[in-house]
Formats: sequence, C-alpha cells, structure tokens
Amino acid sequence: MTNFKQILIQHYNHYLNERINTLREMIVDLTEDSLNDAKGSAGDKHETGLAMMHLEQEKLNRKLQEVVDIQSKFLKIDYSIVSNQVILGSLVSANDTYFLISVSLPKIKIEGKNIFAVSPEAPLAQKMLGAVLGDVITVNQIDYLIRSIE
Repeated sequence: MTNFKQILIQHYNHYLNERINTLREMIVDLTEDSLNDAKGSAGDKHETGLAMMHLEQEKLNRKLQEVVDIQSKFLKIDYSIVSNQVILGSLVSANDTYFLISVSLPKIKIEGKNIFAVSPEAPLAQKMLGAVLGDVITVNQIDYLIRSIE
C-alpha cells in the first residue's frame, strides 16, 4: 500500500472519529441541559422544551449510530489487497481525480489531489468495479479513463 493511500485512509478514519466525538459531545450537552432545565422550571412551556430536547437527542443518537456503522464498514475493508482490477478498497486514479472504493464520505483534497470516497453501491463505483488499467468508464456522459489502481 502506498504512503499516499495510507495517509488518505488515516485522514478519513480521523474524520469519522471526530464526527463521532462531536455527536457524542452534543448528546451529552443536550442531556445536561435537559437535566438542568428539569430542576428549575415547571409548566407546559417547560414540558414542551423538554420534549423538543428529547426529540433532538433521539435524532442525534440516530445520526451517531449511522456514523458508527459507516466507520465500522470503513475499518472492515482490507485496503492492502493488490489487484489488477478495481475491487472494494481500491484507490483508483481517473481523470486527475482519485476514488477510494469504500464507503460514501465527503470529498477531500490531499497533496493537491481531489479524492472522493465512494460506496460500492454508487453508480460510478458499480461501473468501476472489475475494471482494469486503461478501461474507460462512462457515467452521466462523463468518460473516466482509469490511470492507476492501488
């Protein structure tokens, strides 16, 4: 595995860890706010506020579980497998852009290179899977020439 690919994987794992920590902090803050609010208020307005906080907490818990699931899938992928064709875990260079076939994550730029982490279910990844060096993949009327596979 190249150093660039390792840096990329570390960056995305760090991003997922930060996302999880931020969501956990938001949940804790909301819990503390609701406990503090419960001590000092009474009445319908108070009950409505607590209900709204509870709904927000449920929403944050769902989002946290989604991110934990994404990170779990991301970490289960073996990025060290060397293949002459695009497989799960491949880093594909096409049209001066890099595509990490893993899970769907935000676009990043490292060392001046644009990188997209794409899920194998994404239309572009589905067309790339099984392709080899030099193949041209067309998605949304854009041709992608596969220049390298790591």
